[in-house]
Amino acid sequence: MSTPSHDRPADRNPAREGPATNAGPDGGRRTATRRMTRKSRRLWLTLTCLICFSAATALVLNAFSSSIVFFMAPSQILARPPVPDRVIRLGGMVVAGSLRRTVEDNVPVNVFDVTDGQAAVTVRFSGILPDLFREGQSVVALGTFRPGHPFAATEVLAKHDETYMPREVAEALKRSGKWDPRFGKPPSAGSWDSMTRNEAREMTGRSAQ
Repeated sequence: MSTPSHDRPADRNPAREGPATNAGPDGGRRTATRRMTRKSRRLWLTLTCLICFSAATALVLNAFSSSIVFFMAPSQILARPPVPDRVIRLGGMVVAGSLRRTVEDNVPVNVFDVTDGQAAVTVRFSGILPDLFREGQSVVALGTFRPGHPFAATEVLAKHDETYMPREVAEALKRSGKWDPRFGKPPSAGSWDSMTRNEAREMTGRSAQ
């Protein structure tokens, strides 16, 4: 005699019962391991993002600092010479009587000394100087410097009138103690010459050693 269908135990369907739970200590360890693996992945992902962000920031800062052209006075450039290939702005007063003009390969070459009242640096510029370039007046030269060599200028900027002086040049002259703009115009070319020529020669000789 057959057993009624409602009295027979129902066939178990694993799909209906859902996933089996991890029973016992081994199952607990596997679950903990999976959790730790997920945490480790998140940690490594976070660290990777931080490293990439730091590297990108460093590259941006390096590019930004490389694009900045710093101003230096003659006494500063002799005391702490910049990296040879680093472009800087050298500013000060053109020493009276220091300008020498020559021609090389049909190109005019100008050599002159720039001083801040404490020291002087010889500047070499190939090209035509600005019309407002004068001995005894302020000037800013853009270029590179190597100890024992003239400052290699690629551009020379002269003041555009008798009362104007670049702020950086004025600050350099004030630091030297040779001139304070609060007390009037800068000394004449002859005065600058008498104050700085001997000192300029001495400092130039030291830089060439």
